[in-house]
Amino acid sequence: MPAKKKANAKPLAGAALIKETVRRIRVARSYWEAHNNRACRGEREKAMTLYDSLSEAERGKVPQVLRVWLRYRSEKYFGDDRTPPGEGKR
Repeated sequence: MPAKKKANAKPLAGAALIKETVRRIRVARSYWEAHNNRACRGEREKAMTLYDSLSEAERGKVPQVLRVWLRYRSEKYFGDDRTPPGEGKR
């Protein structure tokens, strides 16, 4: 059974938003390195949503290695031009 979310959870902002974005990217990278593509895809989507909500100044605070992985390398494998999972079965 999944964990329940707190009803009074406030939306993230500032340093907390940056910290959560970095954490999500690192989790997605660890799934990627473990060849767990389904979990990586989910974490990457969550990380992209958070990353897109950052301002330009806040994006600069995300380590460059993580930004490059999130925007370029993972886009190569999980981008919109790729075949979605489950459709390539024979």
